[in-house]
Amino acid sequence: MDRVIYFLFCILFLMAFAGSIFFGIATKDDFQNGLMKRWYLRPDDSTIFFNLKRSATAALFHCLTALMLYGFFIPISLYVSIEIVKVLQSIFINQDIHMYYKEADKPARARTSNLNEELGQVDTILSDKTGTLTCNSMEFNKCSIAGVAYGPGATEVEKAMDRRKGSSIHEHDIKSEADDIRGSLDKKGLIKGFNFSDERIINGNWVNEPHADVIQKFFRLLAVCHTAIPEVDEDTGNVSYEAESPDEAAFVIAARELGFEFYKRGQTSLSTYELDPVSGKKVERKYKLLKVLEFNSSRKRMSVIVEDEEGKILLLCKGADSIMFERLAKNGREFDEKTMEHVHEYADAGLRTLILAYRELDAEEYKDFDNKFSKAKNLVSADQEILIEEVSDKIEKNLILLGATAVEDKLQDGVPDCIDKLAQAGIKIWVLTGDKMETAINIGFACSLLRQGMKQIIIHLDSPEIQALEKDGDKMAIAKASRQSVLFQISEGAAQLTAYRGSSQKAFALIIDGKSLVYALEDDMKNMFLELAIHCASVICCRSSPKQKALVTRLVKFETGKTTLAIGDGANDVGMLQEADIGVGISGVEGMQAVMSSDIAIAQFRYLEQLLLVHGHWCYRRISSMICYFFYKNITFGFTLFLYEVYASFSGQPAYNDWFLSLYNVFFSSLPVVALGVFDQDVSARYCLKFPLLYQEGVQNVLFSWRRILSWMLNGFISALIIFFFCTKAMELQAFDVEGRTAGKDILGATMYTCVVWVVNLQMALAISYFTLIQHFFIWGSIVFWYLFLLVYGAMPPHFSATAYKVFVEALAPSPSYWIVTFFVVITTLIPYFSYAAIQMWFFPMYHEIVQWIRYDGKIKDPGFCDRVRQRSLRPTTVGSTARLAAKAHHVRDRNVNRK
Repeated sequence: MDRVIYFLFCILFLMAFAGSIFFGIATKDDFQNGLMKRWYLRPDDSTIFFNLKRSATAALFHCLTALMLYGFFIPISLYVSIEIVKVLQSIFINQDIHMYYKEADKPARARTSNLNEELGQVDTILSDKTGTLTCNSMEFNKCSIAGVAYGPGATEVEKAMDRRKGSSIHEHDIKSEADDIRGSLDKKGLIKGFNFSDERIINGNWVNEPHADVIQKFFRLLAVCHTAIPEVDEDTGNVSYEAESPDEAAFVIAARELGFEFYKRGQTSLSTYELDPVSGKKVERKYKLLKVLEFNSSRKRMSVIVEDEEGKILLLCKGADSIMFERLAKNGREFDEKTMEHVHEYADAGLRTLILAYRELDAEEYKDFDNKFSKAKNLVSADQEILIEEVSDKIEKNLILLGATAVEDKLQDGVPDCIDKLAQAGIKIWVLTGDKMETAINIGFACSLLRQGMKQIIIHLDSPEIQALEKDGDKMAIAKASRQSVLFQISEGAAQLTAYRGSSQKAFALIIDGKSLVYALEDDMKNMFLELAIHCASVICCRSSPKQKALVTRLVKFETGKTTLAIGDGANDVGMLQEADIGVGISGVEGMQAVMSSDIAIAQFRYLEQLLLVHGHWCYRRISSMICYFFYKNITFGFTLFLYEVYASFSGQPAYNDWFLSLYNVFFSSLPVVALGVFDQDVSARYCLKFPLLYQEGVQNVLFSWRRILSWMLNGFISALIIFFFCTKAMELQAFDVEGRTAGKDILGATMYTCVVWVVNLQMALAISYFTLIQHFFIWGSIVFWYLFLLVYGAMPPHFSATAYKVFVEALAPSPSYWIVTFFVVITTLIPYFSYAAIQMWFFPMYHEIVQWIRYDGKIKDPGFCDRVRQRSLRPTTVGSTARLAAKAHHVRDRNVNRK
């Protein structure tokens, strides 16, 4: 918008400069045959103006006068009006019942009103997965202990995979497993965070397993290795837990349900009730808490060092498989192959996995570690965190593997449908997650971000060559080989895209892991990576750190130059939210850090559909139309002043009374445009969701392009020309009233002003798509208020009302010419816009106009016609359930053709 204002400033200066030149020339040539041609301007009574001896100075002063007089070209009040409108739009967003999450009593909250119109221009959404696409309500689902898998139930992702393959795998098994789980839960009641059933483990049956000692250590680790705080209900005696994350709470609950109940935490100790495999009874155990090595995004693990009742010092550790397996001792890898196999199976099922391991420390080793750790902890230096990590890293080695946990984080309600709608709207969706690649891929299929038949371009660093170098430990060689591998994979992916560019039905998905992303984001490679990514229908970045999420968001934002939206729910998403043009925080279970750093807060991912496709589209259209109309009404008014200046030989005399000039943008034309910005709708919310391609009008900026802005400006110039010339020609040479008096400057000015007020308000009425009582009140009220003002102001003493003194009562109202001129000038002025709008609607309709025709003609009940219109929103590279069905139909058609 600023560039448009600069353009108007250029027009203003050009008009003032050109007028001053003509004024200077006319002043210099004013003396002819011993007479002053413009004697009525009293040049003999002027020191500078109209002084033919000082024509150059007179022209300079006239330029300054013209700049002030034509200042109405610059819509200063526009900025105030926009702020008012945006605040009111934000209130409507906050009050939208369709974005209210009843279960948590959380409405949508627009925390800023500066980005309303950008909600309708989002090109790319960058989303977190956990807690954003999923519920972040973790349930302990499966586990692998001593190389044996426990918990055979099917997850939501496995069911989605089954549907994707078109078969009903293990239907009988799944049904019987579900019955078993339901039966065990019925006995104990539904337990939040625990969805596990295996007769080999539950009810103390684990003591009969071959590796009962490993199982005991496994669940003991779950009960002890955490930072959760127990809360005991004094009435019932039940224990609940306050944990840093839903994962941690699920682990502690699982340990409790399987016989290892953590019930008390002190400053230096914690206590549990554990099932004694010998006596079969629960016994109390107390552990002395020596150290807690906390989890962070770079360590990807958490450890506690405790001393048990027998005096043994144990280091208990849980973390990501990519970190933990390399820390195992040679004698601690007894079950590593089977465990890794199970971890991959769990990841394929969409489960989040952690590896559990331990080691026993001798007293001297712990004492040495404690000294180094305390020194690093007490160090006041920028390197403190690095030193603490180095000391922790040395002790967290030579671990003995126990097994792996698998927790399920189910998709939020409505996520697949929401992604489908957003994809139909032409919005690109990227998922940036810290999960394993297999987990992210399967969640992608479950939420329709990926589909069968979509070509997957996978960039990773798991090749045998890289793994061999990692075992050697040569960091320089690893970095060099990794960089070359990533560059080669990106180039190969780009070549595949080029090869299939002619195929309209081939869609690509880019999947890249965190290690590869490190090199892909380097300066010499990031543009190649981005070029590949933006030509793919879906992008999934796995194992991404918070910093990488922010860097990817920054890359997309600055290199594409298009509007980006980031959405997340946790503290690790804050950087991403702040880097994006629009940050949307999910007010979920991971605290309020994301919400506090966001521009807009919603409770569920599915509300993004209503926020963007409805409110975003409306806000963009309203603000765009409002700004264009502001330019129109100001040019219409300001250019009549310029034309009168030309008519009056650039004398600097305004056509209108001073108060007319001052109140034009305050009372006579401002309120209808505010109503437009708040209430107007080209189509209803229902149609916005039914025809998502409407959203592309904002992404492509068709409603605020230079073509549209200049067309509204041209409309303003045409309106001013018609008003001025029709009024002057209708009044200058004949009697104005029955007494034969001609129209003077005051009558001409008031008549022109009346026409301007009528024209700009009726132009607003023609431009509005959705009338409300408020809009009617403001449009017709502005016109009525002009006449009331003319009556009241004209009744004031002449020294105050000046040229407006009783001009309406005595001159305008009694004269038929005034009413006839007003009527015909207003109608004639609106004809060009009306004709243009009619031709465009009939022969070159925009997408929203097509939808409006559907509504007006009643064709919304014709499913075939609506499907043909919606087909324009389905693109070959899109994602979602609709695109999946379209691809499947295309595949069936191809197969039938090949058979023939």
